[in-house]
Amino acid sequence: MKNILITGGCGFIGSNFIRLALQKIPACNIINLDKLTYAGNLQNLADIESDGRYKFVKGDVCNSSLVTKVFAEDCIDTVVHFAAESHVDRSIEGPAAFVQTNIIGTFTLLEAARKAWLVNKQSPPNQRFIHVSTDEVYGSLGETGYFTETTSYDPRSPYSASKASSDHLVNAYYHTYGLPTMITNCSNNYGPYHFPEKLIPLIISNAINGRDLPLYGDGSNVRDWLYVIDHCSAILAVLEGGRLGETYNVGGNSEKRNLEVVETVCDILDTTAPPLANGLPRRSLIRFVKDRPGHDQRYAIDAAKIRNELGWSPSVSFEDGIRRTIEWYLANPDWVQGVCDGSYQNYYKSMYGERLPAQSEVRA
Repeated sequence: MKNILITGGCGFIGSNFIRLALQKIPACNIINLDKLTYAGNLQNLADIESDGRYKFVKGDVCNSSLVTKVFAEDCIDTVVHFAAESHVDRSIEGPAAFVQTNIIGTFTLLEAARKAWLVNKQSPPNQRFIHVSTDEVYGSLGETGYFTETTSYDPRSPYSASKASSDHLVNAYYHTYGLPTMITNCSNNYGPYHFPEKLIPLIISNAINGRDLPLYGDGSNVRDWLYVIDHCSAILAVLEGGRLGETYNVGGNSEKRNLEVVETVCDILDTTAPPLANGLPRRSLIRFVKDRPGHDQRYAIDAAKIRNELGWSPSVSFEDGIRRTIEWYLANPDWVQGVCDGSYQNYYKSMYGERLPAQSEVRA
């Protein structure tokens, strides 16, 4: 049995990964360590809570004594590190939390793994530490070109700078101590259980309800969109066959301008959701707003390395993935309402007898 520590498993990507890992790795125990900040939602994993291979631990990755205890008690041999503050706008307004969670939290996990695996020899062989990072560490591209694993780092926001710092720490622990680490740098994810502050879930939620659709600048910024289940399958491929000390870029081969993404969501909802009260198409809700400071113009991933070495490539096109995502949001209105009004935290109260403190409001 593999004993896999997932950090941030109640978040968007982490919860999708846990569900997929339980399907694809029958002989595993999964320990989900999550602080349950505003973006952590226990309801994201309500369907697998009764699985005897799954265990939830509420806690902070910066809590050294707790992390050390989890490594010892659960004999952790694999780490998949998702836990992070990840919203660029929030990093601009309050960078301290990003430095704490993304840098100090990663350091705390690395130290716990080093002591457990290399010093105290607590775990069986074949350990793996996968650090899940972002393509934003590379900065901004012009109209042509792609990010590769050898692209120089050039972070432009407190968020991307904190992720770049944590990437460097992970690499340092491999080269200095021989810790069995690997890094994945992914493009923009979308799909089920995405907290409605990022572009796609925010636009879906607002467009369903006839609210304004805010779009930075002129909407010309380009992102490479990756369906979350494809991303999770890539991480599993790296976990199974990745080379220690290596970085793997994970992209969706789906470059789209932000305006194009928003217009696509509007057009699909016009044919699948009830019409707006005023009868206008949802594109009429688009509102261009003042651009974000330091807004990177274009991201694009060259995923040749993971394709050539591990045989992974995305299986879901943007056209298919965005329809699946919209269908999921339409089919789960209670989940959407719960994260928008904060009532999703009542689920924690029903499970543990207390309500989580309100840490943030959703900007939907």
